[in-house]
Amino acid sequence: PNCDALLTWLRHQPLAILEDGFLIVHAGILPQWTASQVIDLAQEVETALQGPNWQGFLADIFGNAADRWDDGLRGIERHRVVINALTRLRFCSADGVMDLKTKEGLDGAPAGVMPWFDVPGRRTRDVTVVCGHWSTLGLVMRPNLMALDTGCVWGGKLTAARLAPNPHERTVIQVDCPQYCDPLA
Repeated sequence: PNCDALLTWLRHQPLAILEDGFLIVHAGILPQWTASQVIDLAQEVETALQGPNWQGFLADIFGNAADRWDDGLRGIERHRVVINALTRLRFCSADGVMDLKTKEGLDGAPAGVMPWFDVPGRRTRDVTVVCGHWSTLGLVMRPNLMALDTGCVWGGKLTAARLAPNPHERTVIQVDCPQYCDPLA
């Protein structure tokens, strides 16, 4: 009954938030992007999601082929790469080519890829990235990374964290969850 209202609300939410030294995204960030570039790219996609042709945009946006960034990308291909990074990214190569198929944890990384946050020279190391999406990774707390997906839907935990500038002041709160699905099914 509230489908239209919920969809409208969701389409008007930001894909990335940069505030007080924290960059918050659903999944990941390509290593060649800066924090300000992430915000600019997210806003491009947000504009399309909030525009009059949003239904057509959603119908065309999904695709695994859009797996690498190029500054020359335009239109739907540009938006696909942005959405894939911000909402689906787990692993990528050192030059930022996304592996959009692998869902396992760190031990499941295919040869030639690594977690996006471990890519040498990642340009968002100057902020703390807060993300989720990767339940098989589990909780990861580093000075410049807070990965908070602890698999609630799979019977793990629902995790929240206090966003404090000092990593030693960041606290984590977790509650147990019943299992609804199998994470690798």
